[in-house]
Amino acid sequence: MGRYVIYPYPRMAEMMIKAPKNMCQSTLLCSANTYISGISVKKISHIVKLFIHFIKREKIHKVLIAAIAILLFGSTLLMTFEKNIHFQDALWWSIVTMTTVGYGDISPATPGGRAIAIVVMLSGIGLLGLLTATIASIFIENKLLEKRGVKETDIANHFLICGWNFRGKTIISEMRADPKCDEIPIVVVAELEEKPNIKDEFLFIHGEIDEETLKRCNAADAVAAIILSDDTLDAYARDAKTILNTMSVKTFNPSLYTCVELINAKNMAHCKMANADEIIVVGELSTNLLVQAALNHGITRLVSELVSNRYGHDLYKIKLPPYLADQTFYQVMCELKKNENIICIGIEDQSGKQMKANPDNDYVMKPEDWLLVISWERPDIS
Repeated sequence: MGRYVIYPYPRMAEMMIKAPKNMCQSTLLCSANTYISGISVKKISHIVKLFIHFIKREKIHKVLIAAIAILLFGSTLLMTFEKNIHFQDALWWSIVTMTTVGYGDISPATPGGRAIAIVVMLSGIGLLGLLTATIASIFIENKLLEKRGVKETDIANHFLICGWNFRGKTIISEMRADPKCDEIPIVVVAELEEKPNIKDEFLFIHGEIDEETLKRCNAADAVAAIILSDDTLDAYARDAKTILNTMSVKTFNPSLYTCVELINAKNMAHCKMANADEIIVVGELSTNLLVQAALNHGITRLVSELVSNRYGHDLYKIKLPPYLADQTFYQVMCELKKNENIICIGIEDQSGKQMKANPDNDYVMKPEDWLLVISWERPDIS
């Protein structure tokens, strides 16, 4: 049986494939190791450059230079007054004295040496205090900037929430309740003075929904966006602003999947012109639920359970398992209920534009179809 080697770097694999046939294996492996070492050196060099930039930006280098100068100054003068002490011992003594540890293994005996010790001790206390205060101020400043939303982020594959209203807290809570979104970053972009005070973890970016703000929140690498309406405006102006925000998002990143909240169903046509992928009309949805509650008592309790990630069974969209392809919808429904305790209630085609609830029993499932199912937790079927 032949041996197979999996190369973690595509460029290295290409190098192995294109190598001359007469080249020995040791030479190939040596070349591969050299390539990996080059990558590691580049990464380490990049990290070092970032660290140096951080040190200079926060002006910590001035404190470090002063500390090194005092160490060398104290060590040199101690050697001058204390004749029996070597440089490495004098340097060790300076470090111990500056940090106020004071092991006592080395101590000056001459008046000049003791005077130097006083200078090193007092300087050490001041520099350590200054260094501690500088580091503490960096953390405090970062927290303040984060709270005010003036920092930018470079995270990717995150959910974007554009705008904010009283429903924003519930939306984040619902997203965090789904295991699929438990560890996916959430970024809120809104014209708020400071970050909303809720327990769930998320990032906050202050600003209008424009190109500059969308760059700061890295909307180019987001997986989906929820665009909320502004409750401080009247219904007409609220939808107008929401549609404008949708246009800004889709112009910046046309492939970003957008879910838009509207107040008036009459504005759905305008929102579709802005290329919104899904539109939720809040007033219309509530009205329909009220009608169903009056006609079918208690049905809204089931609807609330299915659309909430926090309790009970939920609605999920999953890829059709390969072994169920080319079977009828009735066979798939029975198979899932029997083996997985999952109820299939509908399908979606490959395009994602046609969704059908309760298809005909003899509908033949295609390999590209998606299933709409009811399950206790997100199914993982292969």
